[in-house]
Amino acid sequence: MVLAMCPLCSDDEDIDVVRTLDDGRRVVKHRCGYEWEHGEPAALKKPSHSFNDLKARFPKPEDVEPTWLERAARLKEQYLATKPGFDSEVAAYWAKYQKIFSPDGLRTCDPKLLKDFANSDVGAHPGNQATFNSAWNAMGDTAAGKATRQTIEYLLYGPADVQLEDRLQELLTGTKPFAMTGFKEALLTRVLCVMQPDRFLSILKYTTEAGGKREIARMVYGLDLPAPESVNWTLGRLILWSNDILHALVGEGFANQQHAAAFLWWAKDQP
Repeated sequence: MVLAMCPLCSDDEDIDVVRTLDDGRRVVKHRCGYEWEHGEPAALKKPSHSFNDLKARFPKPEDVEPTWLERAARLKEQYLATKPGFDSEVAAYWAKYQKIFSPDGLRTCDPKLLKDFANSDVGAHPGNQATFNSAWNAMGDTAAGKATRQTIEYLLYGPADVQLEDRLQELLTGTKPFAMTGFKEALLTRVLCVMQPDRFLSILKYTTEAGGKREIARMVYGLDLPAPESVNWTLGRLILWSNDILHALVGEGFANQQHAAAFLWWAKDQP
């Protein structure tokens, strides 16, 4: 704290602290009898919230207004009447990579299968993976394959005391030294789509101009989801929690989650 000086006497001797205020400042008194508040307020400490507290504050299906639910139901009926099925090849591809991404499969698979996965658009298009491909080519199959294996392994089978949302966030931010360069949101989400096909919609970005989960929630259900930069939220949590609310809202009647995701992509562009 800056040295106190009596504003009347311009003297910094014989100054006593009378009391400390709640914001960290002090009431001080000079020998002349003058009292004043000294110092700057301490920065207010932001309240911390537990994982469950934060998740409880995330929007829920019941937050959607009835008019939006009615509109979405009409669109769903219209969509299923014209497109009742989905590409059957997706299930076979998913099954193949479920074996590859198993603990034993990750240890023994050909590294090129991991690179192929990152560049495939079967079931879910991950977009341009130039960063990943450049890193892979620079590292070579052995080193890049090892880093990609470790990344997928940590996401799927990491410590039980670290939530999946938070393991995802650690890989997104690169805080884990083994995290494979370029194996980020779209590819990590795609891995989850393969391994938990009954839960994860094949919408691989939380927010994007082309339409991510956040944009789809707003355009199909009139629901405003938090911006990634919002206080107390991480992208890893937003990715998973937005998936879960869309999954709950879209409901039953689809061949699989790729079919449901295709409906949401279509519905967001309907007038």
